Amino acid sequence: MRHSFLIKLAFAICLLATQSIGDVQFKVQSPEASLKGALMANSQLASAEQVAAIPAQDLIATARAEYSRLLAALYERGYFGAVISIRLDGVEAASISPFAKVRSVKNVDIRIESGEPFKLGRAVIAPLAPGTAPVEGFATGQVATTPLLRRAVAQGIEDWRAQGFAKAEVAGQTVTANNRQAVLNADIRLTPGQVARFGELKPTGLERMRPARVRAIAGLPKDERFHPDTTERVAERLRDTGAFSSVSLREGVLSADGVLDVDAEFVEAPLRRFGFGAELASTEGLTLSGFWLHRNVFGGAERLRFDAEISGIGGDSGGADYVAGVQFSRPATFTADTTLGLGLQLESLDEPSFQQDSIDVTATLTHRFSKQVTGSVGVEIDRSKITDSLSTRRVTLISFPTEITWDTRDVALDARKGWYLSAGVQPFVIASSSGGARATLDARSYVSLGASGKTRLAGRLQFGTIEGGDVTSLPPDWLFFSGGSSTVRGLSYQSLGATQAGVQTGGRSFAGVSLEVRRDITDKWGAAVFTDAGYVATDSFLAGAGDWHAGIGIGARYKTPIGAIRVDVATPIRRAGSGGNVALYIGIGQSF
Repeated sequence: MRHSFLIKLAFAICLLATQSIGDVQFKVQSPEASLKGALMANSQLASAEQVAAIPAQDLIATARAEYSRLLAALYERGYFGAVISIRLDGVEAASISPFAKVRSVKNVDIRIESGEPFKLGRAVIAPLAPGTAPVEGFATGQVATTPLLRRAVAQGIEDWRAQGFAKAEVAGQTVTANNRQAVLNADIRLTPGQVARFGELKPTGLERMRPARVRAIAGLPKDERFHPDTTERVAERLRDTGAFSSVSLREGVLSADGVLDVDAEFVEAPLRRFGFGAELASTEGLTLSGFWLHRNVFGGAERLRFDAEISGIGGDSGGADYVAGVQFSRPATFTADTTLGLGLQLESLDEPSFQQDSIDVTATLTHRFSKQVTGSVGVEIDRSKITDSLSTRRVTLISFPTEITWDTRDVALDARKGWYLSAGVQPFVIASSSGGARATLDARSYVSLGASGKTRLAGRLQFGTIEGGDVTSLPPDWLFFSGGSSTVRGLSYQSLGATQAGVQTGGRSFAGVSLEVRRDITDKWGAAVFTDAGYVATDSFLAGAGDWHAGIGIGARYKTPIGAIRVDVATPIRRAGSGGNVALYIGIGQSF
């Protein structure tokens, strides 16, 4: 008796008043206060205005379909014994014949009695894969909802697939409802089938790509035990080439001896692509860049890319700098996850403290260890003509760059959470001189504040050091400077260096820190407040004489399909070297 009284009391408290929306009355009687809003969101009649202006036959058809829409919304929340009434001018819509000649409808009255949410009575899903358990919530006494039942089935099948049973499926299910006790009994039977082994990748839709190269890039491990993560990795490798605008994988029919072929359907991307960019800083001047890309040179997703850039136009960075280069890359070299890269670059730098003309040849192997971790090794030969305060000289430098990157950002160009870490070591030898190593670190972190995620913190730490090598022989662009858009905004480009061998040069070590608070104002507009600081020292690992500077500023962001247009204004708060009072930066994408 007490439980009956409590149930009646709950219904009385949560009884919602009739709501009129135009000519539509919508009334929900339920112990759950938020149910009415959920039902109205799934109702087409609830949003109808001027019912009399809607053709009667259209309104009747909508009303007859409304039962299933509302019923599905009720099942989503565990109400399996609800009563739904939809009356058109006092007549139940379900009883109106589709052939009835109704001229008009003036009023719609929707009344729903949800009853109590059903609980699970018998909750069985079997057999389960060894070492697994039913999805959380699928147990006797828990609220029974259709999403819970779907999750239980999907999880049970995925657990079997993760153990190699690619064709696991539902063998049968019995779901019964006891309206009087508000109990739902669910008995679901799975059949795992047999263990599957990968067979062949069978590509279709190819025009220029060679099937053998597609299979090499995909790296489908023939005769290995099936795992769904493997097929996902195959698809990622193929998409990462950029040679396809669409990649679709489908598991084939499992043969009697357990071999599973994978059908791959492709739509090839256009062969060529070009692009350009521009960035403006009041201290560094205008930077213009462009590229031309060929996606599929020899039919194996090889990429040939030409780049050109002019920077320092009209700035205080000494003069204009010119860079032109060509890069060739070939995926699936040695392994499916290894890419070979060859590069040639010509560079002419006119910087505040040196001039340098160089030609650079590189060869690298980049390996993807996982979705988040990549590493590379290579060899680089650099021949430079250098003029600075020390001398005019020619330098030949051979180095062996090694780098590892760990990236968990959700969106690379505008991260809201995650972090990015890149660490590199570059041993080098200078012809007719000494050798050593150059190391760099770039660490970034992103944190969203509050449930909305509109406010974010972004932090960056940069570090670099050189051990070995005579300062009179090292290329000046290997030394470290601070100041400008990539280090400390508000300070002049490369305004902070170090005094070595009695003259002003770059330093042997550098540390920089940046902090930004980013805020979304609207869907398109955002704002940022930031501060940067940098320190340059004469010796390795920040030892020896050194100095630091810092800047602070505000910025605006406008989102576009190609990235956020960024406008920053910064000023020094701690000045070392030269620097103006205010600096302006305009570019595409976040600063880091």
